[in-house]
Amino acid sequence: MFVLKKPAGLAAILLGLIYIAAFIYFGAFFAYPAGGTPAEKMHFLADHQLAVSVVYFSIYVLFGVVLAVLVVGLHEMLKSASAPLASLASLFGVVWVGLVIASGMIYTIGLDQAVRLLDEGPETAFALWRTVSVVANSLGGGNEIVGGLWVLLLSLVALKAALLSRSLNYLGCFVGLAGIATVYPAEIFTEIFGLSQIAWFVWLGVVILRSDA
Repeated sequence: MFVLKKPAGLAAILLGLIYIAAFIYFGAFFAYPAGGTPAEKMHFLADHQLAVSVVYFSIYVLFGVVLAVLVVGLHEMLKSASAPLASLASLFGVVWVGLVIASGMIYTIGLDQAVRLLDEGPETAFALWRTVSVVANSLGGGNEIVGGLWVLLLSLVALKAALLSRSLNYLGCFVGLAGIATVYPAEIFTEIFGLSQIAWFVWLGVVILRSDA
């Protein structure tokens, strides 16, 4: 019996909704002065620290916690189909969970420390924030190869075992390859991975919830 059927299905849909919320926030509400001076950037972050911290916590730490439920649920579903490959996929899923949560913790704590340094000068504060951004983005956002490998491998397992939906699994292979492609520093691959994974997460959740136990 698939014990985590409902939690895994709901987790997948929630992950897609978190992605959508992030796109909406950064696209419509986050008026960060990217071309401004270090002082303008840091004063903007200081003025919006609570909102920015909540968003980073949601799209990284909360995302990682919910992702953990889905990783375990999918492993439970697929482990009998192809144990070695399913275990390898789950390993990458677990690593991705850790990287995403770590990124969120670095962002939130790093932002607080950078804002505190404003008293010593905006240049000093911005230097810290830039370092924080590079480290956190390197772990979970700028390079999606780990997440891509997880999606690709579990999609291949599901295809081999004729589980989930064939069309969904083909989409998963595309999403996984897009994630792996983000190893090349081009924003287009990250955008393709994010947008296509929204559809994959939501579709996956619906398929799981509608499937037989």
